[in-house]
Amino acid sequence: MAPPTQAVVQTCPPTVHRTVAEPERSVECDPVPGSTGEHALQCAYGTEARARRFYADQVRDRLLPTMVAFVQRMEMVFVASADARGECDASLRAGPPGFIRVLDARTLAYPEYRGNGVHASLGNISENGHIGLLMVDFEEDLIGLHVNGTARIVEAEEFAEAFPQVPPDTENGRRAERWVVVEVEEAYVHCRKHIPRMARVHEKREWGTDDPGRKGGDYFRAKETPRWRPRPHAGRKRFPSTTHLGGGSSRILRPR
Repeated sequence: MAPPTQAVVQTCPPTVHRTVAEPERSVECDPVPGSTGEHALQCAYGTEARARRFYADQVRDRLLPTMVAFVQRMEMVFVASADARGECDASLRAGPPGFIRVLDARTLAYPEYRGNGVHASLGNISENGHIGLLMVDFEEDLIGLHVNGTARIVEAEEFAEAFPQVPPDTENGRRAERWVVVEVEEAYVHCRKHIPRMARVHEKREWGTDDPGRKGGDYFRAKETPRWRPRPHAGRKRFPSTTHLGGGSSRILRPR
């Protein structure tokens, strides 16, 4: 689900077919979360009623107290970002419980520690502030939490001055070089149906190491293969169509 838009959509019966390119709209309907594309596909696939129930019952524009407690015990978060062209990246951030800081019901932040120097996620955020976070409890409750919003990069010194209530984290070589501050726009549950249960294994983490072996080294033996080369589509300026519609064309999607 994308960050919320101001789009308002007209509920259509399952027998009505709508194009993805130009979904019907009506100013008489209440705004709902999500993108124009997901609204159009809900209509095309006949899932509007289910989606509307989920929006109404589960999607909120802030972190509820139960969500805050959940975030504060998380030790990892999956981060989704995209650059200005829509080229996507998914990454993982981890730390001790509470490393994701809830600054208030509509704002959270996570630290950026020393890494490989590529800054793929931060580079995307610098071009396109939209971000998707997914936190999952694999051990106890088998449940997940999505948080979508707008992110900005804040240097460590500036962050400490703006949020003095957040203590510095320097244990075991950890030191945040900067923070990603996220303004929450959507928060909602990820169902447990397909979340596997995992068992914790306690081990010492080398948070401050630059030793290639301890960081994983060339685990996938990439050095033995030809280097990366840009593919022909690398310079594209449009988002690819997930429904295989040609550029500028439209096609009616029929319910299954």
